[in-house]
Parts: sequence; structure tokens; C-alpha cells
Amino acid sequence: MIRIGNGYDVHALVSDRKLILGGVEIPFKKGLLGHSDGDVMVHAIIDSLLGALGERDIGCSFPNNDMAYKDILSLLLLKNVGEKIIKSGYLIGNIDSIIVAEKPKVSGFIDEMKKNIAFYLGIEESRINIKATTTEGLGFTGRGEGISSYAVACIYKK
Repeated sequence: MIRIGNGYDVHALVSDRKLILGGVEIPFKKGLLGHSDGDVMVHAIIDSLLGALGERDIGCSFPNNDMAYKDILSLLLLKNVGEKIIKSGYLIGNIDSIIVAEKPKVSGFIDEMKKNIAFYLGIEESRINIKATTTEGLGFTGRGEGISSYAVACIYKK
């Protein structure tokens, strides 16, 4: 049995925060506001994996009013979801994700992001695809107010 899920996340860019995407600290003057580290790409991937399992979103699994998740590395939440997939009798087929940001340019960090995600999920890097795009100056991302990410994941029965 094959199951597919999709995910989406968005966070505002703010001063005095580190910018973390795919578990990589990206040099930039602003970071993403969030209860955890604000890693929108990992959050979108988590939602896609939870969706493939038929579960609700990241906020239900890791509520933003639970101090246990305050400033937590989102890759640790991803690892938790990966373990849940295995316990449910599934394996991850592949993950495809997109980072939507006008600035900073993140293409030079994609290989490191893939390594992080693969490591925390215990899968091969070849099963993860990451792309980056802009909105050509349109919308909140185009104005530099935030960053969003989309992800699709496929899981299959062992």
C-alpha cells in the first residue's frame, strides 16, 4: 500500500532570530519566528509525512503551547515522526519539497539540508529532493516578510 501526504508551512521573518532551513543555519539578517526553531521546510515535511500516515498536522503532534517544544530543533521533531512511520509499518519512499523565499538565496545549502533530513529520518539522501524558488517580488514572501515551504511525501507498507 502506498500513501501520499502534502504539507505547507509559513513563518514571518524577524530580527534577532537565526534563520534555520533544513536544519542548516543560513547567514541572514533575520530569522523565522516560531515556537520551535521556525524551520518551515522541516515543518512542511513533517506535515506531509503525518498526512501520509492519515494523521493531523504538526500542531496537533507538537503543540506550540507545550514548553517541551520551545526553541527545539525541528529535525528532532522530524526524527520522532520518522520513528512513528516505522512503528506504523511503513517506510518512506520519497520526499519532495520547495522553499519559497525572495531572500536569502538558499541553493548553496541544499546538499547540507538533504544530508540533515536523511540522517534524522534514517533514509538515503537520494529519497529527498529540495528545490528553492521566489515569488518574483509578489506577496508576503516577495516583500521579504516571511518564508514558506511545501512538501509532498510518499510512504509505503513494509
